[in-house]
Amino acid sequence: MAGRVPPFLKLVLTVYGIVFVAELPDKTALAALVLATRHRAMPVFVGSAAALAVQSLVAVAAGQLLTLLPARPVHIVAGLVFLVSAVVMWVRRDDADKAPDESKMRGFWSSAWAVFGVVFIAEWGDLTQLATGALAARYAAPLAVFVGATAALWSVAAIAAFVGNRASKLLSASLVQRVAAGLFALIGVALVAGLF
Repeated sequence: MAGRVPPFLKLVLTVYGIVFVAELPDKTALAALVLATRHRAMPVFVGSAAALAVQSLVAVAAGQLLTLLPARPVHIVAGLVFLVSAVVMWVRRDDADKAPDESKMRGFWSSAWAVFGVVFIAEWGDLTQLATGALAARYAAPLAVFVGATAALWSVAAIAAFVGNRASKLLSASLVQRVAAGLFALIGVALVAGLF
């Protein structure tokens, strides 16, 4: 029993891994990175983290509504969401460099609120938000999905805020985006096939 991972923690870690990989090349993370080149790292992280936590809550609530439906159709729809998301991730071009110029804002809270607004809008209807909703519908474990997704989003926000504050580029966004698309495609196929 010492080697077994409790089901709650296992689901949290699974959701964390999926959302973390998907969020790295995402426009929300890139927007936070760009904003961090114009503001101090901590208000960028606080504003991003707050916006992403609210968006995770919205996604999990929407996913929970889906649990009222029969399981197999929900799994198929969730799989299709992952497959469509994989295709979109594979072909889309990120436009985080178009984030509004916030360089003249001063003060911790004014910067944090500005970042909150940008990130909240960027995350609305985003692929990782849809994935979080699909995972919440699939597993019917809202707390575990919320914790895993939010922790992953906060981890990416922290990377974006602290690295973006010191450098303009960290990773090859296109490579990470392709890996995330491949992962989403595999998960989508597994859900549609009933393997997951």
